[in-house]
Amino acid sequence: MPHDACHEPDAAFAGQSPAYRRVLWAVIVINASMFIVEIVAGIAARSQALQADALDFAGDSATYALSLFVLSRPPVWRANAALFKGVSLAAMGLFVFGSTVWRVFTYTVPEPLTMGVVGVLALAANLVSLLLLLRYREGDANVRSVWLCSRNDAIGNVAVVFAASGVFATAAAWPDLLVAAIMAGLFLASAFRIIRQAMAEKAALASP
Repeated sequence: MPHDACHEPDAAFAGQSPAYRRVLWAVIVINASMFIVEIVAGIAARSQALQADALDFAGDSATYALSLFVLSRPPVWRANAALFKGVSLAAMGLFVFGSTVWRVFTYTVPEPLTMGVVGVLALAANLVSLLLLLRYREGDANVRSVWLCSRNDAIGNVAVVFAASGVFATAAAWPDLLVAAIMAGLFLASAFRIIRQAMAEKAALASP
């Protein structure tokens, strides 16, 4: 049974199992595919929330590939990889927040039907990812970051569906922009948790 890396970094599950590698490959394929679907749909529907979620899918694909690469590396590699992912997630959150603020001053109403359909499709894809990762939700910072990113995606997809309903009901852009801002906040909160755990693991590894 994996331990919580925040308390026992040396004993935490590090993802070094063939089963976990297979799960990571499957999740990478799911995320890369959904990035293509959502970025095209987001631009076509003029939805900031869909584009933010697509960016999250792209970032997850890249960081999961990094997670896979460092699985067989020493613990300090895995901690550094998690730290990099945390910083990248924070940068993504700041970018989404900034672009959302910019869209407030360039008002366009998104197309709610496309938002809703693609949001439900993305939610289904992320629920599959979460089910695959469920038994690996605890571990070192590298493993933990994968679970947190996938959880963020599922929450973001639910929010996109609600945003689509709000846009449809109000014929206004504010539900879309509000959800994009909430997603940015979620990215930043998860980034903080990942960075904090990675730094704790690096400190534990450096101590005699």
